[in-house]
Amino acid sequence: MSVSNRISNMAPSATLEMAKKSRELKQAGVDVISLSLGEPDFNTPDFIKSAAIEAIHQNFSKYPPVNGYLELREAVCYKLKRDNNLEYSPNQIVVSTGAKQSLANIFLSTLNPGDEVVVFAPYWVTYFEQIKMAEGVPVVIETDIHADYKVTPKQVKDAITDKTKLVIYSSPCNPSGSVYTKDELKALADVLVNYPNITIISDEIYELINFNGNHESIAQFDFIKDQVVIVNGVSKGFAMTGWRLGYIAAPQWLADACTKSQGQITSGTCTITQKAVETALNTSPESVNYMVDAFAKRKELVVTELNKIDGLLCNNPDGAFYVYPDISSFFGKAYNGKTIHNATDLSLFILDVAKVSLVTGEAFGTPNNIRLSYATSEEVLTEAIKRIKNALSLLS
Repeated sequence: MSVSNRISNMAPSATLEMAKKSRELKQAGVDVISLSLGEPDFNTPDFIKSAAIEAIHQNFSKYPPVNGYLELREAVCYKLKRDNNLEYSPNQIVVSTGAKQSLANIFLSTLNPGDEVVVFAPYWVTYFEQIKMAEGVPVVIETDIHADYKVTPKQVKDAITDKTKLVIYSSPCNPSGSVYTKDELKALADVLVNYPNITIISDEIYELINFNGNHESIAQFDFIKDQVVIVNGVSKGFAMTGWRLGYIAAPQWLADACTKSQGQITSGTCTITQKAVETALNTSPESVNYMVDAFAKRKELVVTELNKIDGLLCNNPDGAFYVYPDISSFFGKAYNGKTIHNATDLSLFILDVAKVSLVTGEAFGTPNNIRLSYATSEEVLTEAIKRIKNALSLLS
């Protein structure tokens, strides 16, 4: 007996693997600080929880439509108009069990074997594996800290071939926290409009965690909107990771295809979650500004303290709740007979010596980096960075 090739060839999620290692060490009594998972440390706001409780009392317990309750899809359309000045109809919205399923729906609905997907690196770990699972071919555009982890229009143009089917990126970005400006997105749109058969996946799950003005979506440009599918959800901005709800806003043909795909896999997502999210989206995003303010304060702390560590280079990201320092200066150094050859080695060294869990940049397509999540208290972050600094000082 054996598993399928698609599972054998699939890499496990690096973030979940590091989180698992952290849990195992904690269960063994080790004092580990986990900065590996992308999960807000806040609780879901009470007004959202109250809506869920009311939905239970109102007996929302039957199968919902595959693409989501109409009232929720209308709330998504309202949110897109209110916050992004984007016009969509409810039939162009597909609600799924998390943005991760939304992405899987898109890949399975668009890719044939050998189709290429241009992926901006650093990229979220799941993009790469889902593309492979759908028998597509990832074509990675590399960036680095000196470019603020953003691609150029020329890089995108040079990556496109006659096999290119999709382009995918996130802004604000997981793992770098970088945010594309309106002008930067316009420059990318000016290139991609010349390839009308390419669909652009704009992952906007961190939309609300933006420290530098309003969120910008590439879908705002009318001349390319019909090529764009927006992926979003409530896990990050509303601290609802466990509620499992994401959604897409897409051209009608793609929304229909994703509904068809989802109908054979999960059907509609949890009814109680849907009613809670309906309330969340109909409420002003200012209701969660307290989380954003806390993340901004933590970011300044983390960036300032990390940049005090010799050999570590950290930029100042504009969104999400990650920092993504370049740690390549430590390659070739050693401690106790063990040499650091790459970011994975350094991540495991920090876990072993400093008892701090983070994620290697190799999982995100940029091998000179590590990702730290600052979705935890300032006290914990201060202690974690102190431990990291002490551990790195041992390398020579």
